[in-house]
Amino acid sequence: MRYLILPAACLAAFAAPAIAHDDPAEPVSAERLQADVETMVSFGTRHTLSGLEGTERGIGAALRWGRAEFEATSAACGGCLEVSYVEREMSGRRIPEPVLIRNAIAIQWGSERPNEVVIIQGHIDSRVSDVMNAEADAPGANDNASGSALVLEAARVLSQHEYPTTIVYALLMGEEQGLYGGNLLADYATEQGWTVKAVLNNDVVGGSCGSDGVCESGYVRVFSEGVRADADEATRAQMRSMGGGNDSPSRNLSRWIADIAEAGAEDFGVRQTWRSDRMGRGGDHLPFLDRGYPAIRFSVAIEDYEHQHQDLRVEDGVTYGDTVDEMEFDFLASVTRLNVAAADALARAPMPPVVQSDGIVRPDVLLEWEPVPGAVRYNIYRRATDARDWIWRDMLEADPAADLNSVTLAPDRGDDWIFGVSSVAADGAESPVSSAVPGGQFYPLPVDSE
Repeated sequence: MRYLILPAACLAAFAAPAIAHDDPAEPVSAERLQADVETMVSFGTRHTLSGLEGTERGIGAALRWGRAEFEATSAACGGCLEVSYVEREMSGRRIPEPVLIRNAIAIQWGSERPNEVVIIQGHIDSRVSDVMNAEADAPGANDNASGSALVLEAARVLSQHEYPTTIVYALLMGEEQGLYGGNLLADYATEQGWTVKAVLNNDVVGGSCGSDGVCESGYVRVFSEGVRADADEATRAQMRSMGGGNDSPSRNLSRWIADIAEAGAEDFGVRQTWRSDRMGRGGDHLPFLDRGYPAIRFSVAIEDYEHQHQDLRVEDGVTYGDTVDEMEFDFLASVTRLNVAAADALARAPMPPVVQSDGIVRPDVLLEWEPVPGAVRYNIYRRATDARDWIWRDMLEADPAADLNSVTLAPDRGDDWIFGVSSVAADGAESPVSSAVPGGQFYPLPVDSE
């Protein structure tokens, strides 16, 4: 055990120094993103029930094209991507008869810890006003050719780099019918035994103006859950008692993404939206949350409801329909660059540690965590219980011989603070902070066998 008494100094915000690293997001191209969106729109409809057999129209044609784009990207990097379909016959709400749900995925395997996985995903299916109408033209430009184009572009630029951990790029089917593709990929991740570090779900990320004419091009919303979806009643009770309702791994991933944006060269930020998704709605990150995986949703700052889930028409002088001409590709490029920067840092960083704290009836706080593969040091953070952001507290060099890391913080009173620890790689890449509260770990919670 390593045991240190650390001073109470250094309470200013801290940014860990990093070894110089080429900006992986620089090659992102608004022109390529637009071309990809236009190609997806050209398939007429990408409705989940439009059939997998078509060659020029329908969801099957779109998925074959998306897979071919992954394969072209793989060829350009010397075969660095493993491209495949993940598929399963599924039925249920909005799918009355069984349908083969098919996701196109590309895996960029890590060189050191390939089981640690970051997923960048977007759903490729589209719809009109009637969610069951598989025949009408459903361009789905912003919802969600924008997110699918982002995934394809991220694969193109990140595949030019090598990482110690794995990145998975995924085009998902069946979101509009009930998150079928998200459930399929979440099940696949579990079946493969992946350690899912983060899921970056991109859905409606190609515009900045709303239905009421209000525009905001300076930031993207990032949605994150508070109380974990996979928490049982006992864990929820601990959260209520010890804290944890604002410290799920997804919430800390959101905080970390906001810091990535703030540190970037581009004047483009994150508005953290502290709910799992938009009011009364949902996206393909939710199935991952249900299984205990850290997952967030990127979505435009302001939505335009006349150009989302609408039949193509003009009514009372208002034009409806999710068409390319309503999109803003410079905005989409900004969201893409943020995803690329985040995935690049996550794929280089170690896993966040699993941290426990003890500050009960004592004038200091004991933090303990097991060593994390790939970490050369750990950064210690604290946050007032009513504060949004972490403040750096101190750092602890990794001890290769340690079977448990332990640090005592004095005179920090456990009742007044939330504490957390991040892992830092040799190149300076830092993980999100893992909170030392019930449910704070970046792993699925254990299931009660009873």
